[in-house]
Amino acid sequence: MLSGLHIPTNPNLLVGIETADDAGVYLLRDDLALVQTVDFFTPIVDDPYDYGRIAALNSINDVWAMGGTPITALAITCFPKKGLDFSLLAEIMRGGLDVLTAHGVALVGGHSVDDPQIMFGYAVTGTIHPQQIITNRGAQAGDAIILTKPIGTGVISTGIKFGKAAPEVMKASLDTMLLAGHEAAQAMQECGAHAATDVTGFALLGHAWELARASGVTLELEAARVPLIAGALELAAQGLLTSGDKTNRAYVGDDVRLAEAISPTLASLLFDPQTAGGLLISIAPARADALLARLHERYPDAAIIGRATARGAHSIVVQ
Repeated sequence: MLSGLHIPTNPNLLVGIETADDAGVYLLRDDLALVQTVDFFTPIVDDPYDYGRIAALNSINDVWAMGGTPITALAITCFPKKGLDFSLLAEIMRGGLDVLTAHGVALVGGHSVDDPQIMFGYAVTGTIHPQQIITNRGAQAGDAIILTKPIGTGVISTGIKFGKAAPEVMKASLDTMLLAGHEAAQAMQECGAHAATDVTGFALLGHAWELARASGVTLELEAARVPLIAGALELAAQGLLTSGDKTNRAYVGDDVRLAEAISPTLASLLFDPQTAGGLLISIAPARADALLARLHERYPDAAIIGRATARGAHSIVVQ
């Protein structure tokens, strides 16, 4: 879609669209740059307050993934003028505002559109020192690859829609989505991570593929080490998949190779689109254990799931 557009170069644009990174970064002065991102989506849980909270964290996480500090947010919503009580929208916005406030992000305004399909999210602006930016293009051969949170929110969301998800599974998914990435971002900065990305709509393998391509390496991942939300595998086995399962496979194409031993059900979770997912971090192996120990203080499911190698025939190889 963007291939036909001529996008002028700008010397102040430190991170643009070229490598599909989590946010854009624009240089203001030698010691200050802006980090900007936007994200909004349809409801994935029944409770409007929780939906607002998840939407806020999902948007803020992109700034944290770059190593930035979020400072302001603009709300974006689609909501029907007729047919639904506006108190629902008030609860959605209350949930989002509570999260913004808890993380020191100022709500400065927003925009709404009359639409039968509810959608909600934020455009978030943050700040960062230009020499402290963590992008998805810095992974080096030999790096350990760490995932901070378990995957499976997409299939669980589908399970909720069809009344198939047990209460404990819904709670586990909600707890995962509401686990903010702020402390993970701080830890990866202090431990000297080479690269990172936020795992969201393109799924673990889609975002890993972007990181591998941007960095010019191959990521060798071990499927058995990937943390899963309890109950997600069983829901995937029932075929409760999102449309993202198919589109994310198409997105990476033949550049991702999965071992024959990996079950179709587990493969579906690797392609499952996530909301407010974890960080995928590339770090020197000598620093990986220290980072993992830091992460486990707040992210108990964080795990080393693979390593980066010299670029091979595929960007991603899953064993």
